Amino acid sequence: MEPIENKENVLRKLPGVDRILELSKENGRYNDIPKSVLVNSIRFVIEELRAHIIKNEAPISIETQNILDRVRQKVEENMQPNLRRMVNGTGVVIHTNLGRSLLAKEAVAGIDEIAAAYSNLEFDISKGKRGLRYSAIEELLCQISGAEAGMAVNNNAAAVLLCLETMAKGKEVIVSRGELVEIGGSFRIPDVMAKSGGILREVGTTNRTHARDYEAAVAQNTGLLLKVHTSNYSVMGFTAEVSLKELVEIGAEHHLPVMEDLGSGTFVDFSKYGLAKEPTVQESVSTGVDVVTFSGDKLLGGPQAGLIVGKREIIEKIRKNPLTRALRIDKLTLAALERTLRLYRDPDHVVKAIPTLRMLTEPFEHIEKKAARLLRSLEKLEEPRLRVSTKNISSKTGGGSLPLLNLPSKCLELQIKNMTASRIEKAMRANDPPIIGRIEDDIFIIDLRTVLDDESSIICDAVTGILQKPGK
Repeated sequence: MEPIENKENVLRKLPGVDRILELSKENGRYNDIPKSVLVNSIRFVIEELRAHIIKNEAPISIETQNILDRVRQKVEENMQPNLRRMVNGTGVVIHTNLGRSLLAKEAVAGIDEIAAAYSNLEFDISKGKRGLRYSAIEELLCQISGAEAGMAVNNNAAAVLLCLETMAKGKEVIVSRGELVEIGGSFRIPDVMAKSGGILREVGTTNRTHARDYEAAVAQNTGLLLKVHTSNYSVMGFTAEVSLKELVEIGAEHHLPVMEDLGSGTFVDFSKYGLAKEPTVQESVSTGVDVVTFSGDKLLGGPQAGLIVGKREIIEKIRKNPLTRALRIDKLTLAALERTLRLYRDPDHVVKAIPTLRMLTEPFEHIEKKAARLLRSLEKLEEPRLRVSTKNISSKTGGGSLPLLNLPSKCLELQIKNMTASRIEKAMRANDPPIIGRIEDDIFIIDLRTVLDDESSIICDAVTGILQKPGK
């Protein structure tokens, strides 16, 4: 290696792209690699080495074999899909960063069937002519929720935007100050309303809003009464709010439509399973509200979608809005959503069939047994550097749902001699598939509530791989 002060000489010795490409072709492992991937990887490595030399950083080998090794590593990175499976050991069931709700096997089968063939997406088989794509789910939505009509768009923010734009563009929308939530990613109800053309009219205070506040705010330009379920936070203590039933009564008195954004939205009464009570879509619809919006990939346990149910007259207007086409869902989402909704026709089976519901309601004893099995598997490695144990911990719902709910769970504590918790975390994240846990009290932990039954072996293999690496 040339001295740092002779970097010009070192730069001149760097082989060109063509030379490395020629050498790489002699290696059979690149036969199935697209030439564009190989060339781009070579260029990246050479440019990286050139930048390193120019910056006068520590000496680095520019031997041909070193370059080929770097190219091989870069090719492997480039051939990996960007969207990959991961093991969720965080204990957050509806983890937005990790894809939110897992789909039921029936929903996955539906995607597979519809993706691989033509379908009646917008074709009425009985009439032999063009049909409506919402017909695949509308009857199911109505059966489950009790609503007159229903449809779906690409997410709940879109559903809220579409409903507000249809029902209250250029008019005032009355909403409690305590319900002006931020729904994640800096998307806020006031911002969505501004985009819809609705005019925000706040009433009440952060912690207390009364029926008289809505009554006093109704004016000639009022277009809608809006209630937003604060599913991602809770105000405690000296509070008061107007129920949806009361708001519907106020709306009827003043001939104004009423809309509720349930946010997460659920068809299941979680209080039956010893969890916190969350208002169901059925309960909202039963009040006579005109429109209800909610998410498909949170407590519902389906694909990303924004569901809209309510009075037929208003749903028809929403369908005719030009924005509806821009926000519509594709056939794969529709297939998954239909299969998910079909599961809700059997209330006793749905909690076991949909992964999100199953994880949320899984008894502590089941998780404890899963943790014990994983612990025994790791102890069988008989590795003196490895220290593993289990302890009680709390899991979270996630996805802005049930924020106060702490789910009793069991976690695995993982420690390796001469490795910090952050190094273990990084190594687990570098596994294929990546394993995502968290660090508590300077110990890397894996919450077993969100680890699938067939993923324990992945964790064992990852730990084994870390222990076998040189320098670990």
